[in-house]
Amino acid sequence: MGKDLPKAELPRAQSGAEPQLLLTSLLGDFWYWRDEHIPATALVRLLADFGVTPDGARAAMRRLVARGLLDTSRSGRTTAYGIPPRTSEVIVERTHRMLTFGVTAPEWDGRWTVVAFSVPERDRALRTALRSRLRVLGFAALYDGMWVSPRDLGEDAQDLLRQLGIETATVLRSTTVPGGTRQGDPVSAFDLSALNQEYRSFAERYEPVLDHLDAGRISPAEALRTRTELRVAWRRFPESDPDLPAELLPAGWDRPRAQRVFVQIHDRLGPLAEIRFRQILATVSPELAELSCHHDSAAIAELYASLGDRRPHGDTPFEQAAQARRLDEATRSKS
Repeated sequence: MGKDLPKAELPRAQSGAEPQLLLTSLLGDFWYWRDEHIPATALVRLLADFGVTPDGARAAMRRLVARGLLDTSRSGRTTAYGIPPRTSEVIVERTHRMLTFGVTAPEWDGRWTVVAFSVPERDRALRTALRSRLRVLGFAALYDGMWVSPRDLGEDAQDLLRQLGIETATVLRSTTVPGGTRQGDPVSAFDLSALNQEYRSFAERYEPVLDHLDAGRISPAEALRTRTELRVAWRRFPESDPDLPAELLPAGWDRPRAQRVFVQIHDRLGPLAEIRFRQILATVSPELAELSCHHDSAAIAELYASLGDRRPHGDTPFEQAAQARRLDEATRSKS
């Protein structure tokens, strides 16, 4: 880097990501299929790059262990943490999904899955559970008791209704009759305007990073922070975006722009970010530092293809925690 170059003004996360999320993102980015545990001191120093205090970092580690998302071990007075068995496969699958989401829109047969139900007001807890779990499946409320999705989710919806013991409900696969009102169009159930603004804001916030990369103005420390915060910022889109067919997307849809920005920055920052990760790890354990490595989108695609029947099936603590978080977020969101 030239000494006369001004310091790069890189984007910071709009709100500080929680330490648990930062730590799982860091380990999920640089510690694939490693049985070795990393000393807590090194993880504290990694999180310090993101403004996390030592107490906050150690609390995050304890909570992740309690949730089954980290393993722990002790050697003398040293406590160390690692990725539990079978979690690396989950990381590969989720990272592949994150990197490929939004590249193309799904094909559509023109039919909607419709769930119409009537649950008495006195069974408010049941209504809340049904709505939350429909939202996690990918449905949206067209009316109070009618939820829709352009995906073929009929069997999933029927399974959900059986699990909750709801009999006053109907699941349909149907098409709309031309000539209806805009408010009555099933696509109006999805708030695409707000989502599109989020994609536009994401792209505008991170596009300057590409200019800084071209100018060679990003240090390893900045690369690690920016790449990690970029991943944390993008990870919510595959969960919040209903991923509608191309026919249903509005004009000026900014997801392709945001997706290109995400993948380009993610891949280009990888080597620099790895340097910083190794630098910090080497202050505690030079041997462990040599084991860390980053993975770009091409490497992730190869790892994903190699999983075969080892692909996750929803029964690991990591997947269960992710599902519980999504359900909690759906429950707290506006019905």
